[in-house]
Amino acid sequence: MTTYADVRPEQRTPFARYRHSLWLLTQRDLRVRYSTSLLGYFWSILDPLVMAGIYWFVFTQVFKRPVGEDPYIIFLLTALLPWMWFNGAVSDSTRAFLRDAKLIRSTRIPRTIWVNRLVLSKGIEFLASLPVLALFALIYQTPLSINAIFFPLAIIIQAILTAGVGLIVAPLVVFFRDLERAVKLVLRFLFYASPIIYATSDLPPELHFWAAFNPLSGIFSLYRSAFFPEQLDWFTVGVGAAVSVALLALGVFVFTRTERAVLKEI
Repeated sequence: MTTYADVRPEQRTPFARYRHSLWLLTQRDLRVRYSTSLLGYFWSILDPLVMAGIYWFVFTQVFKRPVGEDPYIIFLLTALLPWMWFNGAVSDSTRAFLRDAKLIRSTRIPRTIWVNRLVLSKGIEFLASLPVLALFALIYQTPLSINAIFFPLAIIIQAILTAGVGLIVAPLVVFFRDLERAVKLVLRFLFYASPIIYATSDLPPELHFWAAFNPLSGIFSLYRSAFFPEQLDWFTVGVGAAVSVALLALGVFVFTRTERAVLKEI
């Protein structure tokens, strides 16, 4: 039986070559990130755990303001863990071309891989952090609902959104270096503008419609519905999915129009 490794590179389909290169670069990213780290995998879950612990303490022990759902720690993690995926991939996209400039110029693989490998590697880290969510669900005896079947849909929509934003940011930072700092500020604002530490239903009624145009609202709605079915809002999900696809289309357009200029600039 012929395996993928037995097929000569020039005989593989473009998609197969793309997938193979994407996986090799993703493996390299993960290996470099954790090979020199003593704690390795635990660093990928330590940051969201610390953040979740801080917000849990503030909103349940200090202010005792009823936001979100109980148990609040699970409510937090169902949005905070995917946020770390989005935030990490977009932040790293600002250096996607500048960090590996020589390698990018010397290879002929599609340049979109340099963004998509970040989306994939951060997505793998997100999946690796899910056992933490499962552990807290066991501790607080929070059962899964039938809406857990929508978890893969949330992952797909988030991957589309993250890739689209990354394809916009990565080439533009090459020409406008200040954009790297601007992206960090926007991400900080987006954290509080997205239903992470609160639910969309906690917002004033007049903001519910506009909140749907933040694609993360619909994505987090899907994730949270696995434990809190009442959090599922199909209007928000539909609008978020449409915005995510539109951003991916815009990202592909921006990337293709700037690719040659990027190669000259780096």
